[in-house]
Amino acid sequence: MSAKSDATCWGSVAKLFHWTIALFVIGLLVGGLTMTDMKVSPDKFKLYALHKSIGITVLVLMLLRFAWRGVDPRPKDVAGMAPIIAFAAHAVHRLLYVALLAMPISGWVYNSASNFPLQWFGLVQLPAIVAPDKALKALAHEVHEVLAWTIIALLLAHIAGALKHHFIDRDDTLRRMLPFGRPRADAVAPQPASPPASTDTP
Repeated sequence: MSAKSDATCWGSVAKLFHWTIALFVIGLLVGGLTMTDMKVSPDKFKLYALHKSIGITVLVLMLLRFAWRGVDPRPKDVAGMAPIIAFAAHAVHRLLYVALLAMPISGWVYNSASNFPLQWFGLVQLPAIVAPDKALKALAHEVHEVLAWTIIALLLAHIAGALKHHFIDRDDTLRRMLPFGRPRADAVAPQPASPPASTDTP
């Protein structure tokens, strides 16, 4: 498997980013929905610290993923995909990228506005990015919650689309992103044909 993507399949680096971030994000969402209802205890503090550390990790991975995409263009759409479906899929992807960047940043703002220390897995002390501020703390908390539900909705749409492609359309959209998957065929969406050169003479 090549490290870089080609016209029909994602490369190993892109797949690694995709599935690592996906697992971390699902863990963050489950943990975030769970820890808010926990009673105050050492376990709750540990879970919050882990949540923050993984959130910072997702932020770094997203930035690295964007950098990698700059030198590793995405594969072409599979053949036969309707333009409206392709547009919807790309829109969901872009919204997910924006939300997955904004989510950890909003958490960092909330943590800083709350005047809480922030350590990455207890190894690195990270700086506050805003001064303590009650109003900003409340706003960042609300934004963080809205983004969480937004990401859940986008993930469900993303998963539903992938399953539709795999089980109903029976194309290679999902297969080419699976860790060891390869497309069954090298078919890609046809590109618009160039108009034939004119043979008219003046």
